Amino acid sequence: MHPAFSVILFTTLSGLGYGLAIMLSLGLLPPEYVSVKIGYFLALVLITAGLLSSTLHLGNPQRAWRAFSQWRSSWLSREGVLAVITYIPLTLQAFLVIFHDEFLPELGWLIVLLCLATVYCTGMIYASLKSVATWHTPLTPLNYVLFSLASGGLFFLLFASFSVSIETTGFVLVAMLVIAAWTAKWRWAERARETGMGTSTLASATGLGDLGKVRLLERPHVTENYLTNEMGFRVGRKHAGLLWRIALLSGFVVPVLAIAFSMPGVLDNHAGLLLFIGMLSMMIGLIVERWLFFATAKHVVSLYYDLPDAAE
Repeated sequence: MHPAFSVILFTTLSGLGYGLAIMLSLGLLPPEYVSVKIGYFLALVLITAGLLSSTLHLGNPQRAWRAFSQWRSSWLSREGVLAVITYIPLTLQAFLVIFHDEFLPELGWLIVLLCLATVYCTGMIYASLKSVATWHTPLTPLNYVLFSLASGGLFFLLFASFSVSIETTGFVLVAMLVIAAWTAKWRWAERARETGMGTSTLASATGLGDLGKVRLLERPHVTENYLTNEMGFRVGRKHAGLLWRIALLSGFVVPVLAIAFSMPGVLDNHAGLLLFIGMLSMMIGLIVERWLFFATAKHVVSLYYDLPDAAE
């Protein structure tokens, strides 16, 4: 499918913001530190920027409010409702930390649960679509949650490095989150290669399978149209392979190395710089990964146009 950059920004920025909010809300750092105050402020900015960017690809952004009305059946609506609800305790906690040097543990755990639920709903928006077989798996929301925690954890380490001396255990846990996120993504990619269009075929799509072999006589349209451009977007196999390697290098290898060399007793004087480089690299990797998430997906409508179900 055609990757909308606004949706890529939405999923990466909001995921990072929610992940950072989760880490800060665990109460591991004293609220009086300036870096913690900045962290809460940035978490709110990232979440807000991500959610606002999600409206940029809408034909009528002024009607975006209607998405909140279908929360009983729509994961998109549930995500929107939870995102708004999450603002209340998160903003309150940020206010207490920034202006009163006070942290409420009970409020922190509520924020953690709401942030996790919101990111999970974001992943389920795509996992609930049976028409895109590569997305229709529990691995999709798992990827979203793990990438949010991994990027938020790395950002948390960056802020913490300017405030306190972090134990080795903290670095190891964040490194494990990064490894877990990319391990789950690797499994997701393997499944995507095996699945293709899933069980859908021309026969099942048209309901004519009982009459014999179904084949396409002629495409519905002579020229390209919205469906072929948006639902049947194609990325070259060579380019897809290169982009996957860039995503792994930027989002996995560099951040893990940055975490490893920032551990106590290794390169203490340069820990902040290393973590900053690791954070920037991870964001590049996540943007590339998210672009591929959309670009390599094929909607079943592609069957009617005889479009390939994988990267060419």
